[in-house]
Amino acid sequence: MQAIFKRDFRSYFTSPIGYVYIGSYIVVANLLFYISNIMGQSASLAGAYGFILTVMMFTTPILTMRVFSEDLKQKTDQLLLTAPVKLTGIVMGKFLSALMVFVVMLALTLLWPLVISMLGTANGAEIVGNYIGLLCIGSAYIAMGVFISSLTENQLIAAVGSLGLFIALYLLDLFVSLGAGTVPSWIIRTLGFISIFGRYNAITLGLFSVADIVFFLSVGAVFLFLTVRRLEKRRWS
Repeated sequence: MQAIFKRDFRSYFTSPIGYVYIGSYIVVANLLFYISNIMGQSASLAGAYGFILTVMMFTTPILTMRVFSEDLKQKTDQLLLTAPVKLTGIVMGKFLSALMVFVVMLALTLLWPLVISMLGTANGAEIVGNYIGLLCIGSAYIAMGVFISSLTENQLIAAVGSLGLFIALYLLDLFVSLGAGTVPSWIIRTLGFISIFGRYNAITLGLFSVADIVFFLSVGAVFLFLTVRRLEKRRWS
C-alpha cells in the first residue's frame, strides 16, 4: 500500500493535474475570501468554505478520474492485480494518495483563520466544524470517484460519471429542502437520512455528532469496498 501511495501521490505532481487542481482552488477561493472577508470586513468564513464545497463537486472528478482509468487504459492494471499485494492495499493506497492532495489543498486555506484572528474575532467552532465537514465530504467524494474510475478506462467518462453522481446528491438535498410539506414525511425522513449536505451543514455549525461522522466514514467505506469487489472480479475474469 505504501509503495502505491507514494507512486500515485508523486504522479499528481509529475503531471499538471495536481497543480491545476490545487491552483484553481486556491486562486478562486482566495479571491472570494478577499472580497467577502477582507473587503466586506466580515469575520465569518462560512461563505468561503461553502464556496469550496460547491467547487468540490466540479473539481474532485478531475482528481479521481485517472486513479484506475489510466492503469486500465495502459494495461498496467494487470501488473497491479498480479502483484503480491492485497486488493484492499491497492485501493487504499490510491484513495489515500488522492485524499492527501485534497488535504494539501485544504491546508493552504489555514491562513484564512489566522488573517481573521489578526483583524477581529474568529469563530473557533465554525472554523473547526467547516474543516472537519470538508474533510468528511471530501473523503466521501474521493471514494465515490475512485469507484467510478475503476469502472472504465476512459478518464472523461469517469470524470462525467463522478460529476453526475455528485450533482444527483446535491439535487437530492435540494429536493429534501423544497419537498417538505408537499411530499409524504416518511420520504423526506428517508432522503434526509442519506443526505450528505444536510449532515455536512450540521457539522459546519459546530454541532458535532458521532452519527454524522460515522455516516461519512460508512459512505467512503462502502464505495471503497465496491472498488475492491470490482478489482476482484477483474482479477478473476
